[in-house]
Amino acid sequence: MSLDGRSLTLVPCLAALALAVTTGCASTRVGYADPQSATPITSDWEAGDLHQIAETMVDSMLTTPAVVQVTTQRAPVVSVGKVKNKTMQHIDTESLTDTIRTRLLRSGKFQFVDRTTDDQVAEELKFQQGSGMVDPQQAVPLGQQSGAEYLLTANLSEIANTNGRTKDVFYKFTMNLKNLRTGLLEWAEEKELRKVSTRKRMGF
Repeated sequence: MSLDGRSLTLVPCLAALALAVTTGCASTRVGYADPQSATPITSDWEAGDLHQIAETMVDSMLTTPAVVQVTTQRAPVVSVGKVKNKTMQHIDTESLTDTIRTRLLRSGKFQFVDRTTDDQVAEELKFQQGSGMVDPQQAVPLGQQSGAEYLLTANLSEIANTNGRTKDVFYKFTMNLKNLRTGLLEWAEEKELRKVSTRKRMGF
């Protein structure tokens, strides 16, 4: 098989292109970064925003006089409600409440009930009580679980404005601790974040 002049010219060009692509892929660098870094990358919701809010909520709740008084002698039982996401973004709000709950639990000041696993718990208890496969002396009796004394609820909202190449987003996170017996709010806190991003001009 013979090659004409154009084909001979094309071969080294293709080889150079393949080398450039390979070199470009090989130059990609991957490394670890601080998951709690507060340095913003975009005006959208980011991991750093989550940690800022969680830290503010936990610190405030653990130092509020009413909460300090309640948790001095015992660890009350708390249920965490779903965060109302009032933003235009798809945000994993469950991850935010998980972080807050974990930090409060580590403080030793609170106990928590997890309502997200109630269906699985009911299925397990039904199996223990009715399958005939579990020793009745070891089966967990029904109606013995602790009830929540407090309900932790939250809202996340945003106000976004765009002016030319600049996008200005204001976030507001509000959290409340409600006494289920009295219906009173024992604690409330809010955290505001404002993020501004500017797109670069074409060619710069």
